[in-house]
Amino acid sequence: MNFSIKENIQIDKIIEQALLEDIGTGDITTDSIIPDDLKTKGIIKTKEEGVIAGLGIANLVFKKLDSNIIFQEKIEDGAKVSQNELLAEITGPARTMLKGERVALNFLQRMSGIATTTSKFYEEIKGFPVRIVDTRKTTPGLRILEKYSVRIGGGSNHRFGLYDAVLIKDNHIAVAGSIKSAVNSVRKQISHTIKIEVEVKNLSQLQEALDMKVDIVMLDNMSLDMMKKAVKMAKGKTLIEASGGITLKNIREIAQTGVDLISVGALTHSVKAIDISMEIF
Repeated sequence: MNFSIKENIQIDKIIEQALLEDIGTGDITTDSIIPDDLKTKGIIKTKEEGVIAGLGIANLVFKKLDSNIIFQEKIEDGAKVSQNELLAEITGPARTMLKGERVALNFLQRMSGIATTTSKFYEEIKGFPVRIVDTRKTTPGLRILEKYSVRIGGGSNHRFGLYDAVLIKDNHIAVAGSIKSAVNSVRKQISHTIKIEVEVKNLSQLQEALDMKVDIVMLDNMSLDMMKKAVKMAKGKTLIEASGGITLKNIREIAQTGVDLISVGALTHSVKAIDISMEIF
């Protein structure tokens, strides 16, 4: 996993908080049963098929507890796995392995669930000149890990937060009075290097956004027929993003309309974790 120094610091804090939440002042069960000097081995394996993401995070969980623990990844993030496939082998103090087990698996299972779901969406639109992108509908505090998992599954990232791109939505427009007013206000405040995206609900709003020469238009919950008309109006003038109500059943039809991007909240907001277990012996 390649992250910047800032991102690595953020991930370190996420892991520390997760361990604090689970272990607190100590693992009273493990510390009462397991000798402090007992060394052991363990494996992490799948209990169902999927796309794996987060092995590096699981490794960091155990290393946070004991820097000398040996965590050997047997596959790489992005690998498609079947049931009962070996993901990693761990060697070290039994106490460390038991204390880190649940936190490591929680990260690995959820991140793999996101990668697996993203991969399913990606397979549906493979061959079309369109990208699947995520949203800000992520677990609070875990966005950096969840957006990484989307990339592992074949998707791309939308903006990370409110700070790195402009997205003028319906409520902004309602308060500003019009798309024109909202865009003009933004342009007075931001650098020319920042892109401006506007959410539109109908063809009239789309034309207003095109007249303002925005960089991206988001077609919000449009029917397929309206979306096709919107693409015809906007193609070659701006990037076109489809959003709202995207499912595995309809994403291929949406890709066929000619949009450039399809944003899918379901990649992160309601994903099912992949069943992964750890065995110590």
